[in-house]
Amino acid sequence: MGLRIIVCAKQVPDTNEIKINPKTGTLIREGVPSILNHDDANALEEALRIKDRYPDTHITVVTMGPPQAKDMLIECLAKGADEAVLASDRALGGSDTWATSNAIAAAIQKLGEYDIIFAGRQAIDGDTAQVGPQIAEKLGLPQVTYVQDFQLEEDLKTITVKRALEDGYEVIRLKTPCMLTTIKELNKPRYMHIAGIYQACAADIPTWNAADLNVDPDKEVGLDASPTNVFRSFTPLPKGKGQMIEGDCEKDIGQQLIIRLKSKHII
Repeated sequence: MGLRIIVCAKQVPDTNEIKINPKTGTLIREGVPSILNHDDANALEEALRIKDRYPDTHITVVTMGPPQAKDMLIECLAKGADEAVLASDRALGGSDTWATSNAIAAAIQKLGEYDIIFAGRQAIDGDTAQVGPQIAEKLGLPQVTYVQDFQLEEDLKTITVKRALEDGYEVIRLKTPCMLTTIKELNKPRYMHIAGIYQACAADIPTWNAADLNVDPDKEVGLDASPTNVFRSFTPLPKGKGQMIEGDCEKDIGQQLIIRLKSKHII
């Protein structure tokens, strides 16, 4: 039997279109298009590249979200994933990263055996980078975050990854099963293809509720079970218009810069 890979993905609002209600400080989601989270697209692409090399690989995409998140799962299937599962229930609404990881870890346990779990480093609507590592902890898996290069050895059980750091990288070798979170430098996600779109639109995508996941809606998932919450969201104040300094030579420009900085008491 081939490799079994699980990809954790999220449907997020397109941040290029996001606006914030100035009175409530909350995101205005109405009319904002939803997309596959950028880093999750890289996670899916790496799983698909493994399948390109080993065709008997089976890829399952798991997400938690509202019913419309199925549109994102259809996109993942159209790119080449084999199956998808949506965890959706009003009881799951309002979950923070801790509660979200409880739900997704429960979904993964329900799916059964797996060799590799891929997830994006973070979601563009939260930027916490917490859910992937939390899932790994709850499943008792070794994990490597910020993966920028991936190599699977011929035994299909040993993986060598390059992990991005602020001032360089580190090379880590580990065994499956494991959790890996990816960054955009890892690969370039592929597009959907026509045959895949046709098949994906006809696919049966199951929806699992809190009872299906066997999670406690009062203690493990949902707003009431979440130990953290967002106090306020806001956009930074616009900066003043920049000033251009022109001159015939670097010395002249430097002198003008010093004069202006001193006039503003910056130096």
